[in-house]
Amino acid sequence: MRKLKLFFWLPVLSIMACSDDPISEEVQVESENQIESSNAKDPLVEIAYPDSKGAVTDIYYTGMKMPVENIDGKYIYQGDIIIPRGKASKSPVKLVYEKGEKAPENKSVGRTSAYWTDNTVYYEIDGSLPDKDRVYDAISHWEANTNLEFVKRSGQSNYIYFTPGSGCSSYVGMVGGKQNITLASACSTGNTIHEIGHAVGLWHEQSRADRDNHVTIHWNNIQSGREYNFETYVEAGYDGKDFTTSLDFGSIMMYSPYSFSSNGEPTITRKDGSLYSAQRSSLSNGDIQGANSMYSANGGGTGGEYINGEYYTIEGLRVLRNWDRWYYYSSRGWREVELRSGTWYYVFE
Repeated sequence: MRKLKLFFWLPVLSIMACSDDPISEEVQVESENQIESSNAKDPLVEIAYPDSKGAVTDIYYTGMKMPVENIDGKYIYQGDIIIPRGKASKSPVKLVYEKGEKAPENKSVGRTSAYWTDNTVYYEIDGSLPDKDRVYDAISHWEANTNLEFVKRSGQSNYIYFTPGSGCSSYVGMVGGKQNITLASACSTGNTIHEIGHAVGLWHEQSRADRDNHVTIHWNNIQSGREYNFETYVEAGYDGKDFTTSLDFGSIMMYSPYSFSSNGEPTITRKDGSLYSAQRSSLSNGDIQGANSMYSANGGGTGGEYINGEYYTIEGLRVLRNWDRWYYYSSRGWREVELRSGTWYYVFE
């Protein structure tokens, strides 16, 4: 894969301003006996609630419109990603201002860069979590291969909490406060590495903006109501043709070819129709390079070296790095933006 995708995965997620708008659930929930759970025991597909299905609704988060499932009061994106309810809104929130406009005094409320400062991730482990070694082994793997350090919490306010759950799930990036990584008994060390990947800022690899250059999504084979799990992060027509990097089939953040299949047929194949091997064993070389570009060796934890052709979320806005400049897809198409004193502005009116 490549750079933290939040790194393309995209890099890191950060949070958009809070909104008082209630988010309505507009899709009817299917009865439990209709739930398709062919992936419930698939070690290559992390799911927060394997045996549940919720209403799907669109929300706005980090400047992006995204469909989520509402399950037990949690917004679930792409199976295992939890979106903070208090930092999502029904309506778009203004994150970029025209030249000459004055940003509101409280514009920073509800935002975060989503990077763990000083390359340090604080964590705690729930005493009731079974098989704690999978957490320690996953942490050791991250520390051995990246510039990140994981430190047991001693009063820090921002930290990861490994706790039992019905499935495998995580927030993306540092969202602020206590953020759970849930691990059911079936979640392996590899699944834990994957969920930590989300927690430090990674999205799923198959959702890159340019993924259609590399894979075919077989929509007819996807479980009914789960199609949203296969959307890219850019829905405005950008096809990624200017990217110089390639989708990483070996990324630990990559869906398997049979993810959310309704009929046993593949939901994702290479462009030539062939299958690929997904894995939950270790970070790929691309994952490692990406993580280290986000969290540089100097311990900055603020984005490290920005890579042209990659997406990042900074001060609540998801932006594309290109020609050493920043671009945002607005209602008027791609526009260059710049960050001044913590606020994004369009470069040209």
